[in-house]
Amino acid sequence: MSGHRSIGDTEKAVQAKLGDTPVRHERMAAVANLYRAAAAVRQHFENSVLRGVELTWTSFVVLWVVWIGGERETRLVAEEAGISKGTLTGVARTLQSRGLLERKDHPTDGRLALLALTPEGERLIAWVFPEFNAEEVFVTEGLSDDEALDLADLLRRIVDQVETRGEDRRLELLDGHEPRPRRSGRRAKR
Repeated sequence: MSGHRSIGDTEKAVQAKLGDTPVRHERMAAVANLYRAAAAVRQHFENSVLRGVELTWTSFVVLWVVWIGGERETRLVAEEAGISKGTLTGVARTLQSRGLLERKDHPTDGRLALLALTPEGERLIAWVFPEFNAEEVFVTEGLSDDEALDLADLLRRIVDQVETRGEDRRLELLDGHEPRPRRSGRRAKR
């Protein structure tokens, strides 16, 4: 592929660019490779096993969360899937239009909604999951079982760090202020 750099090439280019800048290169490499691995895995799944059933990574994760956890409040599904409530709304609408997911009113709180798989959604996720797991095996084939468990533990520790201490760190970096709303990256019109 034209213009494609290997991980090693990228790490060398970063070292050349930063030189003696006081940077924790080993930590930067860990996070950069975490991101790169996640993107590569997601793209592989979307272009293989999920393509055949017309699911995106996010739609698969939403189906998975509801399949494993059963009927759930939308806010919990979004949290467990690692997406915003707004993103969940769009994904849920698409899955509803395909007859895979249904949205129900909460029985005691009219402000809340529940998501549940339809029988068709149950059949699809039960059918696709073994194929999905086969790709999990494929992408981790270069690791021994012990290494895969070690990797899972290391990644769990990163998630735990962010979940338990991330909010305090964000407030520290922002001098105690709440973050400003996100922007699309476009400059404001003048």
